Amino acid sequence: MKISAFSYTNQGGRAHNEDSVRCRAEGDRGVFVVADGLGGHQSGEVASALAADTLFDSCLQAETLDGDGLTALFRAANQQILSQQAQEGQGDMKTTAAVLVLDHAQALRAHIGDSRVYHFSGGELLSVTQDHSVTYKKYLGGEISYMDIYHDDDRSSLLRTLGKPTCQPEAAVEPVQAGDAFVLCSDGFWEFVYNEEMLLDLAKAQSPEHWAQLMLLRHIRRIPPGNDNFSLITVFVEE
Repeated sequence: MKISAFSYTNQGGRAHNEDSVRCRAEGDRGVFVVADGLGGHQSGEVASALAADTLFDSCLQAETLDGDGLTALFRAANQQILSQQAQEGQGDMKTTAAVLVLDHAQALRAHIGDSRVYHFSGGELLSVTQDHSVTYKKYLGGEISYMDIYHDDDRSSLLRTLGKPTCQPEAAVEPVQAGDAFVLCSDGFWEFVYNEEMLLDLAKAQSPEHWAQLMLLRHIRRIPPGNDNFSLITVFVEE
């Protein structure tokens, strides 16, 4: 199989970009990371970059990796951020993170917070990560509908992030076949592009970059003034 990918990040309507994106696709292996920093005053940018670099480099260097191994890398990234919080102005910095590793017809993913990984296969959305947020808890409890997740007032109230003493990422492994596709993105992107629209644009796309462009056209029509940073990585798996 051959893996190809496209990455994009934008500061949106904010003064600076606290998202960090790392992307590498070589032959039948790929490593992809999106992290969305929290904390303001550029400390979120420090946290997301630290997490993205630690996770990306560690995944590239690992000879073999499973769910437990990937969650251990998240804990290592968390320790890096906790240590850095001792620096002036960085005491409250935190970040979300979403990681996808494609290798030997296998997709290994993990996330913490509300940055997402979507897996499309056979013309359907096969899976998407569950946000670690108050809003998603409300959805799981039947208080709101899935579509309400995009607009609920609590959607930015995160229950799990890197930069807290307790680190609880979620990991999963899925098989991959030719024709599959993936999106990794921060909440500044997925809040304005719905699952069904991702699938519709995938059906039209000739490449990962084309797919991203189609979705970004939807995104730009909907974002309000002062919108959040937004980032995405699109991935194709081909013969």
